[in-house]
Amino acid sequence: MYLKRKIDDFLMGWKNNSDKKPLIIRGPRQVGKTESVRKFASENYGQVVEINFIEEPKYKIITESGYSTNEIIKSISLLDNSKKFVPNETLIFFDEIQDFPEIATALKFFCMDGRFDVICSGSMLGINYNRIESNSVGYKADYTMYSMDFEEFLWTKGYDSAADEILEHMNLLKPFSTVEMNVYNSLFLDYCILGGMPAVVRQYIEKGTFEGILDIQRQLLKDYQEDIKKYADGVDKTRILNIFRHIPVQLAKENKKFQISKVASGARFKDYRGCIEWLDEAGLINICYCMQVPELPLGGNYDDTKYKIYFKDTGLLIAMLDEEAQDDLRVNKNMNVYKGGLYESIVGEALVKSGCKLYYYKKENSTLEEDFFLRTKTKLIPVEVKAANNKSKSLSTLIESEKYSEISYGIKLCNRNIGFENNIYTFPHFCTFLLKRYLKDKE
Repeated sequence: MYLKRKIDDFLMGWKNNSDKKPLIIRGPRQVGKTESVRKFASENYGQVVEINFIEEPKYKIITESGYSTNEIIKSISLLDNSKKFVPNETLIFFDEIQDFPEIATALKFFCMDGRFDVICSGSMLGINYNRIESNSVGYKADYTMYSMDFEEFLWTKGYDSAADEILEHMNLLKPFSTVEMNVYNSLFLDYCILGGMPAVVRQYIEKGTFEGILDIQRQLLKDYQEDIKKYADGVDKTRILNIFRHIPVQLAKENKKFQISKVASGARFKDYRGCIEWLDEAGLINICYCMQVPELPLGGNYDDTKYKIYFKDTGLLIAMLDEEAQDDLRVNKNMNVYKGGLYESIVGEALVKSGCKLYYYKKENSTLEEDFFLRTKTKLIPVEVKAANNKSKSLSTLIESEKYSEISYGIKLCNRNIGFENNIYTFPHFCTFLLKRYLKDKE
């Protein structure tokens, strides 16, 4: 069963672009890259030549005679004469290129030649991306793929127009009906527990229950940890694994700032910095940096030594929790078992998947703290995440203070219907994936 993805429309747009360049699809393992490309290829090309550099390492010699299109096609044909190259009808799909980044040099020649469409993909592509970028700069397009977001999950359940309907409620500040709140909340909680890994979602759709889900999630976690052992060259693998395994523990604290000193006895930031960057580049975590002051611009206004760490997929985070917490989640749908850390994680994940970077703010020697920040062209918008519907003291302070002239309103995400009061827009948690679109419409 194929699960509809947002990349489907992107790939069609790419194919129909008369000036298209070879495409590189980035993203962690098992998020659906290969499956999506194969479906697209089978429906749109007369010939498909697929090469997986992990499963078929013999193809790592195809550049030995040169990087020109003719030389590479000749080398592939010699290795397997069943592969056919028909000009203007063939897609060449190089998969798992993190194991053979040298192929990126050939993209320039494929781009200039123009007879064949080329897509490259890789599960741990980020760790070799600088090398790939330097070999193909100016001659390729990029697409980052994540596990399924909440909108894609709604599609699998048959709610094809739900995003437009939810966005209309947000734009009009029109409260959801009791039925809408119950249905969307229930779907959202299922999604939070499942996460968006296609194998997990597919099992849930086919069985209609959570049966077997935890086994799949735990296997994915084992695979990720095996990737760390395989690809973490030149970086301390034990330290990377320690950080990876310690994320749930730190999210369970009231102070969710990631503290290296808690990972191991005597651990120091300078010794672990490269490990955190490696996990980020490998596409396994989301990093939320602490702003120095709550003002624009976001990108040049943060302290890279202060941060929170979330998983790219909250379902995998939940699979790492203790058995009691998991039982509470699956049976009682109690997302507050980790003091709101799970809500923060799922909100951060949704923001990243919608194209936002993550920033928070914590004022020194003060209780003033804000979970996330978004922006429009001229405004900075603080976003507060509540497990229930508690008061938002910090949010109110930021809005009312004359110090922060770029902040005129804020957003609170909580277990409550749509509302607006004291320049605070309140939305249910399940609206998070639409915040970027909402702010664009509002502007």
